[in-house]
Formats: sequence, structure tokens, C-alpha cells
Amino acid sequence: MTSRSTTVLVGVATLFAGLVIPVGNAQQVSGPVKVVQLTGLVGVKDNAKGTLSVESGNLHFVHGKTSSDVNAASIQDVATAADSQRAVGGTIGLMSMAAPYGGGRVLSLFRTKIDTLTVQYRDADGGLHGAIFTMPVGTSEVIKKELVAQGAHTTSDKESAAASAASSSMPNKEQKQ
Repeated sequence: MTSRSTTVLVGVATLFAGLVIPVGNAQQVSGPVKVVQLTGLVGVKDNAKGTLSVESGNLHFVHGKTSSDVNAASIQDVATAADSQRAVGGTIGLMSMAAPYGGGRVLSLFRTKIDTLTVQYRDADGGLHGAIFTMPVGTSEVIKKELVAQGAHTTSDKESAAASAASSSMPNKEQKQ
């Protein structure tokens, strides 16, 4: 009887853990997010690692002693996407390509998932700029929503809504012969 109650208890615990774990994996941004600024911010080197946050109507990027702010109202478009990058890179990844019989190429198959955030904005002089950031999975959408809530514009929601409206209002004109 004891083994049966233990089995039921373990089963209930496993079921409860299965329900709780996916909720724990959903990331919410409570502060600055560690990102890599690939390109685009004025005064910041390409591929700079730093933190990104949305504070008082600004997109704020900090890299060491260098910081850059973009006013949310000057942002014309914010786009997010899911992507992947090589898990083994740098010198080791490059040296592994010399492995005999193509063995090093196997390392290029191992990839990690990342999110990308692309921001198109105008500076104080009216010049058009763009910045691309990579960050951990699940954080780009949260930052995008914060930016839109503080005055940034986005065309991706409008385009997807317009595309779905256009596809539902136009009859299918293709005829089979």
C-alpha cells in the first residue's frame, strides 16, 4: 500500500511540475536586459555587449562607460524576430573547421536561439538611422511593447492586420482548369 501511495504522490508532483515549469520559462523584463548591439547606434562600436532598457520614454543602451539614448517618440519602426546563432564560435569554431573528414563542420550544427530587435529612428537633425540588437529568447517582444506604450511606432502590426483583412475580403480568383 505504501508503494502505491508513493507512486500516486510522485505522479501528482510530476503533473504539478509539468504545469508550473512552462510558466517559469516565460521571461519578463524587470530591468536592463543583456544584449549585443550589432550595429547602428551613434557613438557605440559594432558588436558591443551591454544592457538595454526602456526608461522615461527612451531606449537606453549602456556599454561600459558609453551610453546611448533613443527617444521613443522618434522611433518610426520596431521589429522583432526569432533567430539562432552558432553555439561554438570564435577561435575554437574556426580551428575546428580544420578537423579531418569534415568533423569540425558538425560543430556548426549546434545553435542557440536568440531574439532580435530592430529599431528605425530619426535623430535630432532628421537623419534616418537603424539599430539591431540580439538578446535572450522572450525579451524582444516585451521591450517592443514597452516602446510602443511610450510612443514608438511600429508597422509590423499594421501590415499583418492589413494583410489578413485583404486576404479575407478578396475572393479567390484562381480557377482550376
